Amino acid sequence: MTTVLERVAVELDIDVPEELATPPYPVPLPSRLATGDLAWAAVVSAVIASGGTRAPDPDRIAAAYRSAALLTIDGSAAGVWAPLSGFWRTSDGWVRTHANYPHHAAALRHALEVDDASDAASAFAADSTASIVLRVTDAGGLAVPVLREDPARDAVLRTAPLIETLELGPDSALRSPVSGPLTGIRVLDLTRVIAGPVCTRTLAALGADVLRVDPPHLPEAEWQHLDTGHGKRSALLDARTERFSELLGEADVVVLGYRPSGLARLGLSPEALAERHPGIVIAQLSAWGVDEPDRRGFDSLVQAESGIAMVESPDGAVPGVLPAQALDHSAGYLLAAGICRALLRRTGRTLLVRTSLRRVAAELLGMPRTDSPAGSRTDDPAAHTEEFRVGGRPVRTVRSALPGHPFDAPRPWGGDEPSW
Repeated sequence: MTTVLERVAVELDIDVPEELATPPYPVPLPSRLATGDLAWAAVVSAVIASGGTRAPDPDRIAAAYRSAALLTIDGSAAGVWAPLSGFWRTSDGWVRTHANYPHHAAALRHALEVDDASDAASAFAADSTASIVLRVTDAGGLAVPVLREDPARDAVLRTAPLIETLELGPDSALRSPVSGPLTGIRVLDLTRVIAGPVCTRTLAALGADVLRVDPPHLPEAEWQHLDTGHGKRSALLDARTERFSELLGEADVVVLGYRPSGLARLGLSPEALAERHPGIVIAQLSAWGVDEPDRRGFDSLVQAESGIAMVESPDGAVPGVLPAQALDHSAGYLLAAGICRALLRRTGRTLLVRTSLRRVAAELLGMPRTDSPAGSRTDDPAAHTEEFRVGGRPVRTVRSALPGHPFDAPRPWGGDEPSW
């Protein structure tokens, strides 16, 4: 059986040294599925693609994947899940909801005709899974059915590349390739919610000048930004402005993390970007893949619908979860690896690098598994954290999983000018 790292090596044309092929001991992310092996492959891919040769620490990787659980702000742990986010029993099964953003929570309350989470359980139980998913989706909320895995579908998904690199056009102004760390490379970060930010945080640790741009009307949860905002500047800017177009024209890389259909409406599809900005490296990450461009999604929802939640069920009936948002983190590191290789190979070409959480889920579901959670933790997570001061406040976060490339401090969300 081809391992994840062997697949990535072929797709990115990299050589995997023997000492990096397998971890010195299992990455401690206990689960029935091979979460630790996936995490090792994703992080090592980024290490090798960026020119590194040192093996990462398996305990550090596990801590990095569990970063939200280790984050503190002013000495207090972050409240990661909103009351309406989670698994809910319906009249004929289960649904998984995601309502961490206020507008998604409002849509969910509207669809269910409830005021708060205390009323939600009875509303879910009174209706079928299909009906609830339809009602919530039509209202602009996020809910998916909790399904059992479909091996045939996953096998089809695995026939596509895990990290796909496509040529979208020629480069009208020849840009020099890079090797090793990314000093001097400008990255425009149009992402949020773990996967994309993990990717751009990795690029920042490798030396890139990363500018995250968010729409002014869509506030970000403070903990979420601080968890993955290391080494980046953060600005608020409407994507329809002339200044935004100028930033794109001056960037070497643009990382897209919003729904493909939403980006297309703003003229930010990969094809449109390639036409207007030849020579740029375009990286695209989506929840469900380009075949479902209109679907919103997050790691927890993909775990539920892909069958992962039921594989990880403690009793075969109640859904379970992976020990971390492993689809998000893995996709982030894999996309960073693809970007590093694209920068090396881009001379004369405009390149698109992409993956999706659903494609990563299919990879995980095709890996060897155990009958009970394997990979017990072996280290004190506190050994893998460090403290920064952000806006005058103490913020404790995980350390970088890439050997030799430490994190710089996160910056306050939206506190920087939209400029390089």
